[in-house]
Amino acid sequence: DKSNRYDLRSSLTARDRVGVQDFVLLENFTSEAAFIENLRKRFKENLIYTYIGSVLVSVNPYKDLEIYNKNHMQRYRGVNFYEVSPHIYAVGDNSYRSMRTERKDQCILISGESGAGKTEASKKILQYYAVTCPASEQVQTVKDRLLQSNPVLEAFGNAKTLRNDNSSRFGKYMDIQFDFKGAPVGGHIINYLLEKSRVVHQNHGERNFHIFYQLIEGGEEDLLRGLGLERNPQQYQYLVKGNCPKVSSINDRTDWKTVRKALTVIGFDEDEELLNIIASVLHLGNVQYGGEDGVACITSDTQIKYLARLLGVNGTVLTEALTHKKIIAKGEEVCVPLNLEQASSARDALSKAVYGRTFTWLVNKINASLTYTDDSCKHYSVIGLLDIYGFEVFQHNSFEQFCINYCNEKLQQLFIELTLKSEQEEYEAEGITWEPVQYFNNKIICDLVEEKFKGIISILDEECLRPGDASDLTFLEKLEDTVGGHPHFVTHKLADTKTRKVMSREEFRLLHYAGEVNYNVNGFLDKNNDLLFRNLKELSGCYLSFLLRPHRLHHLLNHLPPPSVSAPPQAATQFKASLAKLMEILMSKEPSYVRCMKPNDSKQAGRFDEVLIRHQVKYLGLMENLRVRRAGFAYRRRYELFLQRYKSLCPDTWANWQGKAFDGVATLVKHLGYKPEEYKLGRSKIFIRFPKTLFATEEGLETRKHGLGERRRRPVAVQAWWRGILARRRARRRRQAADTIRRFVKGFIHRHRERCPENEYFLDYVRYSFLMNLRRNLPKNVLDKSWPTPPAALSEASELLRKLCMQNMVWSYCKKINSEWKHQMEQKMVASELFKDKKDNYPQSVSKLFVNTRLNGEDINPKVVQALGSEKMKYAVPVTKYDRKGYKARPRQLLLTANSAVIVEEAKLKQRIEYATLRGQRSTDWGGCVMFWVLQSCFFLNWPSGKEGTIDFTPGSELLVAKAKNGHLSVVSPPTFLRPARVYAP
Repeated sequence: DKSNRYDLRSSLTARDRVGVQDFVLLENFTSEAAFIENLRKRFKENLIYTYIGSVLVSVNPYKDLEIYNKNHMQRYRGVNFYEVSPHIYAVGDNSYRSMRTERKDQCILISGESGAGKTEASKKILQYYAVTCPASEQVQTVKDRLLQSNPVLEAFGNAKTLRNDNSSRFGKYMDIQFDFKGAPVGGHIINYLLEKSRVVHQNHGERNFHIFYQLIEGGEEDLLRGLGLERNPQQYQYLVKGNCPKVSSINDRTDWKTVRKALTVIGFDEDEELLNIIASVLHLGNVQYGGEDGVACITSDTQIKYLARLLGVNGTVLTEALTHKKIIAKGEEVCVPLNLEQASSARDALSKAVYGRTFTWLVNKINASLTYTDDSCKHYSVIGLLDIYGFEVFQHNSFEQFCINYCNEKLQQLFIELTLKSEQEEYEAEGITWEPVQYFNNKIICDLVEEKFKGIISILDEECLRPGDASDLTFLEKLEDTVGGHPHFVTHKLADTKTRKVMSREEFRLLHYAGEVNYNVNGFLDKNNDLLFRNLKELSGCYLSFLLRPHRLHHLLNHLPPPSVSAPPQAATQFKASLAKLMEILMSKEPSYVRCMKPNDSKQAGRFDEVLIRHQVKYLGLMENLRVRRAGFAYRRRYELFLQRYKSLCPDTWANWQGKAFDGVATLVKHLGYKPEEYKLGRSKIFIRFPKTLFATEEGLETRKHGLGERRRRPVAVQAWWRGILARRRARRRRQAADTIRRFVKGFIHRHRERCPENEYFLDYVRYSFLMNLRRNLPKNVLDKSWPTPPAALSEASELLRKLCMQNMVWSYCKKINSEWKHQMEQKMVASELFKDKKDNYPQSVSKLFVNTRLNGEDINPKVVQALGSEKMKYAVPVTKYDRKGYKARPRQLLLTANSAVIVEEAKLKQRIEYATLRGQRSTDWGGCVMFWVLQSCFFLNWPSGKEGTIDFTPGSELLVAKAKNGHLSVVSPPTFLRPARVYAP
């Protein structure tokens, strides 16, 4: 395990000391004692990772091991899975390479009980991808957010329990999305079954979720003052139930800084709202009730004032919601007071609902920050990470343990199915006969829990929804009547005399694949209803105030149904549905497995509790997995790898085999004397049935190495001679480099002197650097005036080069101009002389091309030309006439002669305006329109005497002339004067 290559511990003594690194190589693979002994040997040597084929077994060392640095990451990067010692990095790299080469989505399933190291394992995989995958600035942002999502989710979803100081109280499945280059570009998180009951109650020695203590211990004084909080967790009822405010292994103040930084990295800009909600939960827990005659009332207004301000709700409405319920009686809504017990339940229900919604909202915010937004590549590959609760057996097991263990039943079913499937597929791909394996199929237990109409969850839902006095005990009775004859179910009533002594009347027992678990039914109905929905009508006033207020907290609660809507599915049914979707996700991917174990319950380094290990080996199904893996062959390797390792054991294959790898292996095993029943040759791999066959080959290799030692001495002499030559070459290069640096420094010191031996090298280098830089940074066009600053010695040459460069660019530009573009440029020059610095909107017109709208001679009716007589037409353009009444548009022509402007309708001269009658003209800012002053009035082109009108000009995207509602002529046009005058109002 301490070498880079795959070392099978050929020395028998070493193998006895450290065990085998793959359980498949255990000779007595059916013995649980041999399995545990191998784990113990490796644990004592700090070898915490062991394989079962491709499954990684990890034992928590409860101390830091120097096996997670960047050097270790590089050691496992791109290396064949079995070429290096077992490690979490090998699993991560194998999944990554399979995704890249096979183009199939992967998933890594991490399981184990609380404290076994599941969360740390998922962190190590994320860190491995963050360091070893390709990166860019955008990808680095995604990497940072993927990593920083962990401390945020841990703060809000983890807590100190009796078994683990940082126990995940929710299940998490994370998809990491990779682009076609193999870079992580996004992610998505799905959370399962947050333990909301911890918000209001903790067992002795346990704590609430980390975020509450982090806020109180690490929050700034101004922040706490604004939230109405004191820096003392003992002041809050929701934080004193477990009597464990501080933990030696946890620094809440430091963790608070980490969480705030992480929220910033993932783009969370609503810290104030989030912290208001967290503080409001603490204040809710301090709401105290009193009262007489069974009617509850709130004894202190302080907490209500804080809550009203933090949540943005009306204090009176909140008080009423926490002390009354609303019912419909004979069609009328009536407020009924709550007793002390009901009011406390309503308060706790609200606390759990607010925290649960906040956690879901937080996960959605993280997902939004991880969303892959690049539309250029809509297809990406995925590696999923499943970090979910392991099988749990406590002294008192309730609804939460029932759901968790049901989840593990489903995962075990999937695990066995996929393991058998992968084994069978490999045998079939290699052309080797598959021998059916007998194994326990736990589908019978899964059906007992989830079967429609007859399963435990269906019975629980039915009891929750039926009218009448339903209770936890009636639920237990219904179970006895419905599934009482099931071989994996028993209750106190149905059990034999011996079993009754260890079961209470309020318990039922399930015989899981991992062992027997007794579940106490107390609280099953309330927890299945989630209390939120059971008390929804009682708290409707409070909820509606959340929904209607302007504060953005309604984002957390806006998916709550109104009181009149029927209740949604119960908690167990929702969990069953989410598990079904999870199974679909996992079935669609190529799985890898990490089985985490803890060596003791006291979190002590070096202590190996065999009883606890045996329990975990059983419920993790490790012996079952080993038996499936060993049903055929203990060892299989590709021909190339097997031949490379053992070719020295056969004269025909040593030192280099020139033929096909298959033929080389066949020659090798024949020379070694393998018997037909000991091995099979597949299409690309050799399969060895017994570990002893492989170990004998390993010991032969060890002996052979000693024989090869003498031969190696001769190549060593040649190698030493060659290394001497290389060393002398390196020394020569170093001397040349030192001389170059020395000359450069001396030249810099004397750079201002005339050219001399001390500075000539430096001056030549400066000139060379300037010319090379100039070559790379020449101006791109005639408008680009940039030019590198030259050294003093090249100032004159630089100026000559700049002029030559500009002349060359001008010449090249002019050479490409065609006649049409030349005509445009000439017109632009004339326009510049006329309008530059004289017209406000002239700069906007420069980039627009001139449009020729002038009428040619053939466009003018001959009769009009005849009517003009000796007057020569200078300019002609089409215009539009708009009548005074209704402003109806009519086409006209405007002809300009030397003395007058003439309006033409078809072949008739309709109007003539002598230039002498004009007082002046003005070009408008819109539409290229021209306004003329005739006599004493201002008209648009020409307006008859005594008939004045108003024209409203408005900027717009395109020309529009019409009569406005106020009776004016409305002209809407883009702001450019380069369009011809087309508007004419008589």
